[in-house]
Amino acid sequence: MRGEAAGSRRQTAILPLRAMTAGESLDSAVALFRQRALPLLIMAAVLAAGEQVLLSRLRAAVPLYPPFYQPDEWVLGEWWRITATGLAIEVGIITLLGAFAGAAAGPALLGITVRHRELFRRARLGRALLIAVLLGALAWPAAYFGGVGLIALFALTGLVTPVLAMDRVGNPVLAVLRAVRLAGRGGMRVGRIRIVGYLTWLGIRVGLGFGWIMVAGLLTVNVDGAAWLVWAIPAAWGLANTVAYAALACLDAVLLVEVRIRTEGLDIALNRSRAHGEDEAATLVAAR
Repeated sequence: MRGEAAGSRRQTAILPLRAMTAGESLDSAVALFRQRALPLLIMAAVLAAGEQVLLSRLRAAVPLYPPFYQPDEWVLGEWWRITATGLAIEVGIITLLGAFAGAAAGPALLGITVRHRELFRRARLGRALLIAVLLGALAWPAAYFGGVGLIALFALTGLVTPVLAMDRVGNPVLAVLRAVRLAGRGGMRVGRIRIVGYLTWLGIRVGLGFGWIMVAGLLTVNVDGAAWLVWAIPAAWGLANTVAYAALACLDAVLLVEVRIRTEGLDIALNRSRAHGEDEAATLVAAR
C-alpha cells in the first residue's frame, strides 16, 4: 500500500480513527461490507454454495430430512459429524474472506479510493487459503470433541488473514502468532466481540434460513414432507450464509484496526504521518 495515500483519490473514511465500542465495531463492519459488497458477496456465494452442496450430500447419505435435519438415536453420531463439518467449513470460509476484508480495511480507514482488483492483489489469497484450510482442519476435531476448543480457536485466530493483508506480515506462522497476541489483549476483547458478532449473525441466519418455512406452513398442509424442501433449505441457508460470512470477515478486519488503535497507538502514528506529510499507508504496515 506504499504510495497509495499520495497517488489515490481521497474519499470520506468509513472507519473511525479512534477506539470503538463493541456496537460501533459491528456497525463499522457493516459499513465496510457495504463498501466492498460486490466482490465479498461473489466470493462468499461461491464458497457458501459449495458448503451446502457438500452438506446436502452428507445428509442425504445418512439420511437426514429437511427442514430441520433432526436426528434420531440411530444416526446421532453421523449428525454430529456433519455438524462438526459444517462448523469447520464456516471457520475456513470466514478466514479466507478475511484476507480481502483486511486489504479493504486500510483504504477504508485512510479514506483512499482503491479498486477491487487492487485489493485482490494485496489480499495474499494463496497464503490465506493455506491458513483457511489449516484452521478449518483444526476446527473439525475441536467442534467434534465438545466445542470448547472451537470457541477458543474462533476467538483467537480471527485476525490472522487480516494481519496478512493489512499488516503485511508475510510469514503465515508469524501472522498466526501476531493475531493470537492481538486477540488476547485487553482480557480477550477481540475474541469476545468476535463471538458476539458470530452469535448475532447466527440469529439472522436462522431467521433467514427457517423463518420463511413458517410462512410456507400457512400455505401448505404438510411442509415437512414437501419435495421442494430438499433444494429450498440449502438454498435459503446458502443465501443467509453468503451475507453472514462476508459481514463476519469485515468484522475481523475492523477488529484488527480497532485493537491496533487501542493497544498500539495506530491513530497517533497516522496523525503524526499526516502532520509530517509522510506516507500514511506505510504506517499501517506492522512488518518492517
